[in-house]
Amino acid sequence: MTTALKGSAARHLRALGHDLSPVVSIGKEGVTDGLVDATRAALLTHELIKVKVQQEAPVDRHAAASELAARTDSALAQVLGRTFLLYKRHPKKPRIVLPK
Repeated sequence: MTTALKGSAARHLRALGHDLSPVVSIGKEGVTDGLVDATRAALLTHELIKVKVQQEAPVDRHAAASELAARTDSALAQVLGRTFLLYKRHPKKPRIVLPK
């Protein structure tokens, strides 16, 4: 189940994610268990990550974003072009403070 973001929180995350480089890439294998594990690890480290869908990926970018968000229990903040932003609050030491 993906977490829903309120408008102001989504805008805040999009602003923070603007200058980020992609840390996870979806390639010709699509969304695999290894990719999900790597995404979970990146979310635990960074809280907000950018994911790139490569041209050879066999999945639609929106479908890949939704599936990866659901499988990592994270929030989808934005899909823009072939990249999307995922956010998951750190369980013990959150660094990103979302607006109320």
